[in-house]
Amino acid sequence: MKGEVAIRDLGIGDVDALVDLYQHLNAGDAPPSPEAVLAVFAHPGLRHFGVFDGEALIASCNLAVIPNLTRGGGSYGVIENVVTHADHRGRGHSQTVVRHAIEEAWKVACYKVVLTTGRKDPAVWAFYERCGFDAGDKRAFVIRR
Repeated sequence: MKGEVAIRDLGIGDVDALVDLYQHLNAGDAPPSPEAVLAVFAHPGLRHFGVFDGEALIASCNLAVIPNLTRGGGSYGVIENVVTHADHRGRGHSQTVVRHAIEEAWKVACYKVVLTTGRKDPAVWAFYERCGFDAGDKRAFVIRR
């Protein structure tokens, strides 16, 4: 390990490291435009969290808090883009960042947190269950353009 492992909110100054880390999620993705970066980091209710080993960003996820009119007006959270650098996998960093995002959702009174994954690997599903998610609670449907 290079340095002390810490978790914090990511800001616009972390974009280059985050885009590089996303290559470990979706290799070959085109980088976002500067306009997209500004829009994402200005979006209310959207936060990005990062786990750092010293100065190196090694794991991340984001949390969108969605206002809602059901459940007494309780918001809900959506976690996406969970990724750990390939050189740092198997050490609990993704679990750290996911659990941090869940705790942040509870702090703003979300009544639930949802996470979807495109991975078909049962080990990945088991990982999310260890983080507290219930795969049998809801069914997700996706449509892509």
